[in-house]
Amino acid sequence: MDAAELHIPVMLERCLELLAPAIGRPGAVVVDGTLGLGGHAEAMLERFPGLTLVGLDRDPEALRLAGERLGRFGDRFRPVHTTYDGVDRAIAELGFDHVDGALYDLGVSSMQLDLPERGFSYSKNAPLDMRMDTTADFTAERIIAEYPEAELRRIFREYGEERLAQRYASRIVAERAKHPITTTAELVDILQAATPAALSNQGHPAKRVFQALRIEVNQELAVLERAIPRAIDALGIGGRLVVMSYQSLEDRIVKKIFQARSRSTAPAGLPVELPEHRPELALLTRGAELASDDEKARNPRSAPVRLRAVERVRRAA
Repeated sequence: MDAAELHIPVMLERCLELLAPAIGRPGAVVVDGTLGLGGHAEAMLERFPGLTLVGLDRDPEALRLAGERLGRFGDRFRPVHTTYDGVDRAIAELGFDHVDGALYDLGVSSMQLDLPERGFSYSKNAPLDMRMDTTADFTAERIIAEYPEAELRRIFREYGEERLAQRYASRIVAERAKHPITTTAELVDILQAATPAALSNQGHPAKRVFQALRIEVNQELAVLERAIPRAIDALGIGGRLVVMSYQSLEDRIVKKIFQARSRSTAPAGLPVELPEHRPELALLTRGAELASDDEKARNPRSAPVRLRAVERVRRAA
């Protein structure tokens, strides 16, 4: 399996452009918080020859494949098996007191989607797995088998923004009482059967449910809420953070944190803004940037991306 053939990095040139002022100097350190198959990492290491890159990923197979791809860079590439909220521990254990840049390319990776046995895709029959870290125990099959109906309804509604959450949860509970639901195809059949005919032409009925299950299995939103503040805190002054989100729940979290830390904390009516009240971050993008039409045509997985970037301008008090 060739990592380079499995993955086309999303918005690559824009990421490099935004990070360059911070990571282009000799001795700079950057964290790729979602290493995946190493496409963005390879480009950064090639473009900036004085750069050291710390690559984080929870998926052992991704680390193996990226390691093969990036091995030619020697000790300029430092892989770490961890979720991306482990950024502070990872850089400390490697002996760095700060980093100059960080990149987070969120969501499920190309490899995870394309390997049927991982169970992320509703278009391919496979075990109901969906673990990004294959050394973990918790799977989508356990959620479908063990969660009460109310909990299934909650995650479908909150993490999948699914209007038919109640209907789908009820049907799953009824079907699992008859027989175990262990494969993606079985779950898809149940969801299709529960979808009213009037809504059958409004997108695949499994899309949002599978997203919700994946988020719950991997605790993606909870990890993200911890990861972004830790990545910001790891930046030195002038350090830059670029985050690419692929669904609205992720982007809202990133937007909220970036906005909060790019505003003054001075109380209203204070005649002079004291240094400790000045913003920690400067926004580098106006809102969320989208992939170009050309990139969407070349790489369909870039279609939903929302890119935001910030620069650290002050340390917290």
